[in-house]
Amino acid sequence: MPIMEIFNLSSFNPGFFILLGIPGLEQLHLCFGISFFIIYLVAFAGNSILLYLILTERSLHEPMFFFLSMLAGTDLILCNTCVPKTVSIFWLGPQHITFPGCLTQMFFLHFSFAMDSAILLAMAFDRYVAICFPLRYTTILTHQIVIKIVVVIISRSFCIIFPCVFLLKRLPFCRELVIPHTYCEHIGIARLACADISINIWYGFAVPIMTVLSDLILIGISYTVILRTVFNLPSRDARQKALSTCGSHVCVILIFYTPAIFSVLAHRFGHNIPHSFHILFANLYVAIPPAINPIIYGVKTKQIRDKINLLFFPKSTIDVTQRAWER
Repeated sequence: MPIMEIFNLSSFNPGFFILLGIPGLEQLHLCFGISFFIIYLVAFAGNSILLYLILTERSLHEPMFFFLSMLAGTDLILCNTCVPKTVSIFWLGPQHITFPGCLTQMFFLHFSFAMDSAILLAMAFDRYVAICFPLRYTTILTHQIVIKIVVVIISRSFCIIFPCVFLLKRLPFCRELVIPHTYCEHIGIARLACADISINIWYGFAVPIMTVLSDLILIGISYTVILRTVFNLPSRDARQKALSTCGSHVCVILIFYTPAIFSVLAHRFGHNIPHSFHILFANLYVAIPPAINPIIYGVKTKQIRDKINLLFFPKSTIDVTQRAWER
């Protein structure tokens, strides 16, 4: 077919895409749908409760909990961006999504990941200041400094991901617009174009990877200094208290970065791994961290655990407090 004829059949604004789900595992779609729906409810409820407590309880109006509320809000954006559409595909079969809708989903998906990484770095910095400079904590992390950190987090994440929208809008699409996935992501959309996508591939791989890698390196440096400071503390109780304040954050870091590193390595070296496994793993990576994060902070952070008990079991909490005062 002549080049001009191919170009005439192409479109820079295709009507819609078709999301297939997980090809090869259609017989398990119903079970997947039930599982992801339960995970979504846990993520939505957990992060909503966490946000409510941090916003309404004055005792939680500290930098650490402010960054935690940002993490909960970002996780709500992430799970609401992808999981409802995923569940509908699992239950109702392949679904249509418009080109603007696909770009919007792609943007908020990658934007949420960039935000999560930056927020975890900010939380690591918060723990670094709290443990290494406890007497200067309130003078270093002032309200103005926290606001500036938030602006940097949002601006950096936006500037990293927004160019992906223009990189996709410049492409002509002339193939069958079927995406073998449950949601739209940058490279998955670009591969449907009938033009050179080398810029998309390099930008989509190099920029986010370098950003997340730099965040991970800085987090590692922060916790190396933190651990050195903690183990130099003279009191065993002080060491345990310092480590306990970092425990929940370390768990969340491992949950976020370990699957990300595994996914990159699997895509680069796991050529024998079935494509359906990559898609299933990508869906779990979108759904599970937002569901687990509020549980970890609810269990391991005493201030939040106490507020949750007071919210759901007010009478028993008051009785326990009264008995403690009587003693």
